[in-house]
Amino acid sequence: MEQPTPSGPVPAPRTPAGSDVVFTADFGSERQWVAGRSWAYPDGGPVNPGDDKLDHLVSDAAYSRSGVFRARRRPDGLWNTGLLTTEGSREAFLVRSGDVLTARVRLPRETGAWPAVWTWRDGGQEIDVFEYHPDNPDLLEFSNHVRGGGSYFRDDAVRPGAWVDLRTDFGARSVVWWVNGARAFADRRGVGSGWHAHLIVNLSVCAGRYHPAPDGSATGMSFEVRDLVVRRPRGAPAREGEEPVADGGERRPG
Repeated sequence: MEQPTPSGPVPAPRTPAGSDVVFTADFGSERQWVAGRSWAYPDGGPVNPGDDKLDHLVSDAAYSRSGVFRARRRPDGLWNTGLLTTEGSREAFLVRSGDVLTARVRLPRETGAWPAVWTWRDGGQEIDVFEYHPDNPDLLEFSNHVRGGGSYFRDDAVRPGAWVDLRTDFGARSVVWWVNGARAFADRRGVGSGWHAHLIVNLSVCAGRYHPAPDGSATGMSFEVRDLVVRRPRGAPAREGEEPVADGGERRPG
């Protein structure tokens, strides 16, 4: 069942001082985003069974362009799924070392849903702003695949259907994750000074190896992303192809 957008005011994530907005997500923009294709998937998609996914990526606007990322069961047992990436888009936006990403997300309720906001470039450079599985209802997953590290974060405010404010600081020496305005985890490993990567936002569907697959009667699922913004330290130059706009822990298999 779709959950209504909250009617009352929702606190915004903390805004880093001394920074400029360099990216404000407009999910309907074909300049910012490419739909239904990603080189994080073998051959650019549409499927990725090796990562325990039932995904069949589609470019249909109804699956991602409103900021509500959807998945629908197909007759062949796979699921049509929504994915947007800045890779290959006309703006070709890259998150950089030192950037700060903030976003508000509504977590899915359905078993088998696997939402994520993450980065990717040239076969790697992956930082997971978050991953979530409703079978672990109070838990968010954070991962730094660039230098190794990550954490599970549990909180009563994390639950199926909940709105959660996220912030990730892509520090050269430490990636720091924040949840609802409070610091959740710092990996003390960072991404290095030259790191840069494209953004991906998507809803995957679990195949059952690590988390339960959807119930046989399930036909659809969704999660929503609002107010996704990237800020950059003031005065930092843009990379070629970009258009400027005025504690530690070990990760267990997810």
